Amino acid sequence: MNAEKLKSKQKLNFQIMKKAKITVQKMKGKLWYYSLISIIIGLGELICLTCCKKDEDKPAVEYGTVVDIDGNSYKTVKIGSQEWMAENLKTTKYRNGDSIKTTIPSTLDLTNETSPKYQWAYGGIESNVATYGRLYTWYAVTDSRNVCPIGWHIPSDSEWTILTNYLGGINTAGGKMKEIGTTHWETPNSGATNESGFTALPGGFRDWKGTFYYLGHSGLWWDSVDAYWDIDFDYSYIDYWGDLWNNGYSVRCIKGY
Repeated sequence: MNAEKLKSKQKLNFQIMKKAKITVQKMKGKLWYYSLISIIIGLGELICLTCCKKDEDKPAVEYGTVVDIDGNSYKTVKIGSQEWMAENLKTTKYRNGDSIKTTIPSTLDLTNETSPKYQWAYGGIESNVATYGRLYTWYAVTDSRNVCPIGWHIPSDSEWTILTNYLGGINTAGGKMKEIGTTHWETPNSGATNESGFTALPGGFRDWKGTFYYLGHSGLWWDSVDAYWDIDFDYSYIDYWGDLWNNGYSVRCIKGY
């Protein structure tokens, strides 16, 4: 074979080898690409299955309704073995139709009254009632005429404790009870998930001297014994305090006699 033919044959062999190498590289690239896609799809399915399992583990929130003596309709929610109002009480009447008094002005000092039975809109502004409900003194909410609808009552200490224990204890229950977002709560509304459906709102309070505080900042609710329960915008726990019976706080009724 002369040199010219040999050189031509070597060039042809080189071109064949080069094409074969490129083909192998392309195949490897495709294999790598398809392997990567398969891994991504597999991870996605695993994540989806995990999330779906978590959602299946959570009981569905069950809502209902109840109407008070004034004709106000409230959403209610079942949490564990209990059924609670999912809105703050708004009534201006006891169950028998008697009026729950208010003060004129709304800032009247109650220092010299021994067992005042009053209700107020926050700041004396009636438009606040639709969202936040009314504020009541402890003496009003524990009156034998009852502020709650028929078949409902003011929750006791132990009933609040059953609720908070069901939601994981007082350190985390507040967040699970708070309405999410900052439409009504101040920023940052820490830990709010409202996974319980309780939809706690920051209705603030009125002190016995007539000053209104903390709308958007705190929600405070009476129990029937001697305390109120408090959730704030900047933490996820719920706390309880006592001995301020002339103050005005919100009310959530619980089902049962």
